[in-house]
Amino acid sequence: MTSTPGDKLAPTQSEASEVERWASLIGGGAMVLMGLKQGSLRGALTALAGGGLIYQSATKQSTIQQAQEAIGINQPIKVEKTVTINKSADELYRFWHNFENLPTFMKHLKSVRVSNEKRSHWIANAPLGNSVEWDADILEDRENEFISWASVEGADIDNSGFVRFQKAPGDRGTEVKVVLEYNPPGGALGSIVAKLFGEEPEQQIGDELHRFKMLMETGEIATTEGQPSGRK
Repeated sequence: MTSTPGDKLAPTQSEASEVERWASLIGGGAMVLMGLKQGSLRGALTALAGGGLIYQSATKQSTIQQAQEAIGINQPIKVEKTVTINKSADELYRFWHNFENLPTFMKHLKSVRVSNEKRSHWIANAPLGNSVEWDADILEDRENEFISWASVEGADIDNSGFVRFQKAPGDRGTEVKVVLEYNPPGGALGSIVAKLFGEEPEQQIGDELHRFKMLMETGEIATTEGQPSGRK
């Protein structure tokens, strides 16, 4: 059977599907790379959108990819905690907005130095007496309501997060919600990064918010280290 020039130019249905699949893969990959380079919450949304295209186009995963997901390689660590504090939102916002105050109740932080209205430098404890450092930029700042931030390029630990201040029901003060996300460096196991600061991030943030509550409500952080628990 002889093919005409028109037959050679017209792609088959399977060829068209293959082209569409690869276009989706390439487009999705580009969006992921763009999002990751931005290092911001907006960039994360871009990356997620690109990841959706890749997921839709890929029908199979390799055994290696499945194993990586199963053991947590390259998976971001997200922590979300909320506490109700019997103080006004503006008072809590003002204290938190000065990032240099954070080490007073966040034990994993050695120091935070504010460089200007947008950028600050963070130093945190790491195992074996080491430290990790990063610069972070404020992404969004709504007075008495919301602060979000993200580490900039070159951070030892890529991270981002936000704190929200919202009036609690029944005039019980203010609900303070914190969401943090850490990205494992260099493909490190999530469980290793999770214990970078000496405890699981979820427990760590919960403890720190509890100390923040004590500090703001009483003016000091009570400690029971070396003291009886009082339980009978």
